[in-house]
Amino acid sequence: MTTDKFYDYIICGGGTSGCVLAGRLAENLNVQILLIEAGPDSADLENVHMVGGWSNNFDSETDWNIETEPQAGADNRQIKCSRGRFLGGSSGVNGTLCIRGIKQDFDDWQLDGWSGDDMWRCMNKSETIHGKSWFTPSVKDHGYDGPLHVEPHDLAPISESVKESMIEQGLPLHEDMFATGETSTGCGHVLRTVYQGTRSTAADFVTKEYRRNNITIRTDATVDRVVLSEELGGLRATGVEMVTKSGEKVIARARKEVIVSAGAYGSPAILLRSGIGPKDELEKVGVTPKVHLPGVGKNLLDHPVCWFFYEVNKPGLTNDHLIHHDNGYASAYQLYKEKKTGILSTFPFGIFAYTRLDEQLKGHHLWDKAPRWEGRDPMGLTLSQPNVEFFNTELYGGPKQWIDFPSDNRYVVGMCTVLFSARSRGSVTLRSRDPMENPAVDHAYLSDPLDLLVLTQGCQTINNIMMTGKATKDIIKGSWPLQRYHHTYTSQEEWVPYVKETVTTCYHPGGTCKMGHITDPMAVLDERMRVRGVKGLRVVDVSVMPELNNAHTQSPAYGIGERAAEIIKEDAKRTYKL
Repeated sequence: MTTDKFYDYIICGGGTSGCVLAGRLAENLNVQILLIEAGPDSADLENVHMVGGWSNNFDSETDWNIETEPQAGADNRQIKCSRGRFLGGSSGVNGTLCIRGIKQDFDDWQLDGWSGDDMWRCMNKSETIHGKSWFTPSVKDHGYDGPLHVEPHDLAPISESVKESMIEQGLPLHEDMFATGETSTGCGHVLRTVYQGTRSTAADFVTKEYRRNNITIRTDATVDRVVLSEELGGLRATGVEMVTKSGEKVIARARKEVIVSAGAYGSPAILLRSGIGPKDELEKVGVTPKVHLPGVGKNLLDHPVCWFFYEVNKPGLTNDHLIHHDNGYASAYQLYKEKKTGILSTFPFGIFAYTRLDEQLKGHHLWDKAPRWEGRDPMGLTLSQPNVEFFNTELYGGPKQWIDFPSDNRYVVGMCTVLFSARSRGSVTLRSRDPMENPAVDHAYLSDPLDLLVLTQGCQTINNIMMTGKATKDIIKGSWPLQRYHHTYTSQEEWVPYVKETVTTCYHPGGTCKMGHITDPMAVLDERMRVRGVKGLRVVDVSVMPELNNAHTQSPAYGIGERAAEIIKEDAKRTYKL
């Protein structure tokens, strides 16, 4: 066992929130910070910086390679839950989408300092927006001097057609609706974490012009556990034990705090290996319980998603020819290498929309008989919050299991339905105390019948828009690939088998170390992100979210990192008189 030097703050995880937190804490040049990342440095990982190479990071050492337990609600399939395993984490493999949600999503947490306005201010702080002549942003809902560079996406012709059908069918255009947090029904453009053809990631907070000498970045080191020491009045986090790529065990010591930022799967696993969690679960895998916190690893949340594809009868509407036809990929790669432009410099998602489904679901016995709070629907949402999100692909593509590429000069558009406010709750548990073994992840997708109802209704709704909208109905040739589930289905019930067979993850896990009030026995953290029962220990990533935002989690992950830095600096002034 090797002992490293002392640091003021040790951050366990160099993903989105961890890099933001490290960068912001390092603004105080009097503190020393250790940032530990299990994977490699991302500086030379081409498929991180080249947006179109995103999926090449999966199923390799740059992916945590997590698979769920068999999911009863998804035909007993195991679903791949890829996460970025390198400096920058999943900000380097995601869809680059900046979709914040509705301010009410964060107000619903009912935690001091975590309102919608608080989160908007923090998300703005991370960002620098770059405009385009055709896009009119909401000026007050963006940042202009943060390390994260974002810009709008130029739509392919197929996306313009989808947009027209959405507008015609009752989803009006609000150009920047995914930044304002005010619109539950409509379509709009989504800013992307891309600038000048290159992905912008959380690693930018601690590298390039933001590299500071008071941050030590240790890559290829997996955190095993937090070192807990007895002190007067209870336990304190005093360090971290990690395992290097060569197998060496190293202990680093913390003068002030240890912050766990390993994500919705990794953060609870680190706490559990440290003896913090449900007592009976810890004893089963041979970990000595030190703090009984039954909520660690529980409340696992995600946004289930369903994809389906249509063949298009006109060439040039989608971008398939730029990748799938002839030597398309080779030409696209050469263009990217030479000019940082072309199809590989962006992410092939098009127009996005939110909608509520009250009218479509009215009359269904599950929906009508489900309990609800006053002013809320059965999913717990107000009328200001969407039930589902829709978006289209601009060529054939999606999860890696989709392999029916239209290489024979055919053209395909995909539609996606994302379920918000899923009622199903999953868990993360240890298989063993070995830090190199992934935890057991059970998302329990569609285990609640209301989740299946709303998701299938969403699929039917966007299919109806595509098949009846004037801009799209005449360009759809048929489903892709040919299968027994297809675009001619007209009832919600007909979509059920298809959804159960194909539902997958939207890569938005959260909630497994949730913040909450002292009266909540399942809350792992207080509203200042402190682990209950341990001094000097916090969790900072999307695992702290009591409920997911009705959107994507990239922007909130940046906001959580920013808000945590503010809180830690405030607490340090009181405690250490800095």
